[in-house]
Parts: sequence; structure tokens; C-alpha cells
Amino acid sequence: MHRIIVTVILLVGLGYSLVVLAFGMSDWRPPGDQQGYSPEQPITYSHRLHAGELGIDCKFCHSAAEHGKYAGIPSTDVCMKCHKYVTSSFDLLQEEIEKADKEKRKPKTIISAELQTLYDTLGLVDPKSPEPGADAKSIPWVRVHNLPDFVTFDHSAHIVAGVTCQKCHGPVESMERVRQFESLSMGWCVNCHREATENGIDGHPVNASLNCTVCHH
Repeated sequence: MHRIIVTVILLVGLGYSLVVLAFGMSDWRPPGDQQGYSPEQPITYSHRLHAGELGIDCKFCHSAAEHGKYAGIPSTDVCMKCHKYVTSSFDLLQEEIEKADKEKRKPKTIISAELQTLYDTLGLVDPKSPEPGADAKSIPWVRVHNLPDFVTFDHSAHIVAGVTCQKCHGPVESMERVRQFESLSMGWCVNCHREATENGIDGHPVNASLNCTVCHH
């Protein structure tokens, strides 16, 4: 009788432990899986505005993606192609222009707080004038997509094959702050290669390799 009671207690205890373990693992993810990672950046850059509303192509800022393994972080020179002239939101600039017209004066330069951070980093008094003796610095952007050191991913090979940026990075054009959309795990990549080989990409056939040495070499 005692053995039966002890056995029941052990089974109940084991079952409880399994329930606790299962509950604890409901949010478990493999090491290195950063799906959903969305770090704060030194400048609040809106991909929703730039890639979505303004329709700027991803490769305009991430031009290295077409020619090499890495997409690259845009230099401040790329930012200044537009923001040498665009210093704030359209609404604020338009408001100042209308106000200046009523007051019969030249419009003042309106600079948003985020763009002021950009100009300060570059050592600019204003968008077109460097501050004497100031040192231009790089913006310390925080990397969002981090693959393990033993994995090689070639952006150019995927772009040439017709893979869209959104396939791996998700709907970036709708993101106010970029986050890692997919898990980017090995299984996810392998399934993507299988799907591409089976269905093709953008109407043309491909042979996406499943050889380990393609990504691990």
C-alpha cells in the first residue's frame, strides 16, 4: 500500500514537473534567435517614412547589397544627399513658409531634433556650413540582424536571384523602427531554399543549394 502511495506521489510530482517545464519552454527559443529584436538607435530613423511613404528603394541607402556579402550601413554622406536641403518634416517647413509670407520675411531654417543630431555628428553649424575645428563622426547605429560568425550570407547572390529584401527582413517599409522579422535560423533558410527551388523566384526557375558549405565555409 505504501509503495502504491509513493508511486502515485512520484508520478504526480513528475507530471507537475513536466507541466512546469512545458510552461517554462512555451517562450523558449534557440540560442542566437533574435526574432523581434528592435534596439533603440542614436537617431530615430523611420523606415516607414523613407521606404514606405517616400518610396525610397532599399538599395539607395544600402547600396553595397547589390555588389557584396554585406548590405552595409549607410554613411552620413548618403543621408546628406537629401538632408542638406530637407531639414525638417514637410508640415513644419510649410508652416514656416506660410508664416514668413504673412510677415513678409524670408523663411527661417527649421531643423528637427533628430536631424540636429545628424548635423552635430557631422560637425555642422547648419546643413551647409561646417563648424570651424569640429570633427565629423560616424553615427553609432546599432546592428539589428546578427548572424553567427560561422554563417556566411551573401546579399548580392540573393538580389541577383531576384529575392526581395522583404523576404528576409519583412515589411520594413511599414516599420517605424526596424526589428528582426524572421528567425533567420538554419531551418528557416533551408526551407526557403527548398521553396525557391520548387516554385522558382519571380517566375524564373532557380536551384537554391542545400549544400552545407554554401553557408558554412
